[in-house]
Amino acid sequence: MPFNKTDIPGLLIFEPVVFGDSRGYFFESYNEKIFQNTGLNIRFVQDNQSSSSYGVIRGLHYQLNPNAQIKLVRVLQGKILDVAVDIRKGSPYYGKSVQVELSEDNKKQLLIPAGFAHGFSVLSEKAVVMYKCDSFYNKESEAGIRFNDPELGVDWKIETGKEIVSEKDLVLPFLKDCKTNFVF
Repeated sequence: MPFNKTDIPGLLIFEPVVFGDSRGYFFESYNEKIFQNTGLNIRFVQDNQSSSSYGVIRGLHYQLNPNAQIKLVRVLQGKILDVAVDIRKGSPYYGKSVQVELSEDNKKQLLIPAGFAHGFSVLSEKAVVMYKCDSFYNKESEAGIRFNDPELGVDWKIETGKEIVSEKDLVLPFLKDCKTNFVF
């Protein structure tokens, strides 16, 4: 089975079957039947792609209900530390995170359900990240949590002083003050 469970139920690591030979490799990065056979009936409607250099930290971002998004994140080039934080009120995992290294080499993907904040840091010289979403972007539903919230204690694995964070992300609230309308 290509899905591996994480420490938080619902967060899954997808490891596609990769076929390699002297020409290179081939794999199905997404196959609806494989997901459906595992009980995951997700209709993806939007693909997003970003390119970033070493030290960039994006996130932690999410959209509030009714525009919450399920995301399937993968790396086309380079390597990132992908982070998902449970922000569902009443969850026994509230405020806990799962961190997984995604890279062009390991071809792993992280499936992030609605009710989780998402972010990543770039560990390679450059990284190109692509993710599928099951709901369209909605500016009014945008929300987030500050990447360096001490309550979360995420080690982004970036050398101190080399972090590159947007002005918008630097002013996001901490978990204790964030907006959330997700219930476990």
